[in-house]
Order: sequence, then structure tokens, then C-alpha cells
Amino acid sequence: IKTISYDTSKSVLIDDKTGENGLLTKGTTVTQPSGTTTTTATYYLVKSGGSAGSGTEINLTSATTNDNLDGMTSAVDAMLKTMTDSAATLGATNSRLSLQNDFVKDLSDTITKGVGRLVDADMNEESTRLKALQTQQQLGIQALSIANSNADNILSLFR
Repeated sequence: IKTISYDTSKSVLIDDKTGENGLLTKGTTVTQPSGTTTTTATYYLVKSGGSAGSGTEINLTSATTNDNLDGMTSAVDAMLKTMTDSAATLGATNSRLSLQNDFVKDLSDTITKGVGRLVDADMNEESTRLKALQTQQQLGIQALSIANSNADNILSLFR
């Protein structure tokens, strides 16, 4: 028997306890421009339940620079890719479950039909045996009848 496993922790969108397990609440580290060089920055999209993932919340203010905006866009793209991958895995798991369910249903139907055929075959066999026994009984009765009538005929000759 094979099992189908799916890690549900990879499909949590919002972690309202620690913020570190939700796809939208955990920090996503990206490389963003910083003047003429690049730097890494960590962003999260949703602050939930008083807990926040590590990094900076994606929030547009008057202090948001173009470099920050590029980093935030990259973080959202990474989050979207992670959600898409999670949805694809969930869809594949759902498809496997549906296939297994259909297989088990077909197998159950086949077993039910097979048992029915066995019962029908046994009934046909028993019916044939009953007919054979009835025929033997009738032949035996006829043989006794013939034997009795022949004995009467022979006795009539001796009279």
C-alpha cells in the first residue's frame, strides 16, 4: 500500500502565531538595487495576529525609494511563485487522490460483480446436480416399474 503525503505547512498563507510559516507572513529575502550596487533585503506581505515575519512589511510610503520598490516587487514575485508551486503540488495530490478513489470504486464494483457471478455459477451447478439426481430417481422408479411388470408377466406364464 502506498500513501500519498502532503506537507500542509507549505500551503499556509497566513501564520497567525509566529508569522514565520505563512507564505505571505514569512520573510522573503531578495536582492535589490542599492544605488550602483546591490544589497539583500527581506520583506513580508502581511502582518498577522501581532506577529510578523522577519524583515520589512511591504508598504508603500512617501519614504519608499525606487530601489525599495524593486525589492518589494521581487519579493511579491517570489511569494507568488511559491504560492503557484504550492497550488500545483496540491492540485497534483488532489488528482492522485481522485485517481485512487476511482480505482478503488472500480475494484469494489469488479469484486461485487465477481462474487455475483460465483454465486450464479454455484446456483447453476447445484441446479444441474438436482436435475441429474431427479432424472436418476425417475429412471430408478421406471426400472422398478418395468421389473415389477416383467415379474408379473413371468408369473402369469407359470399359472
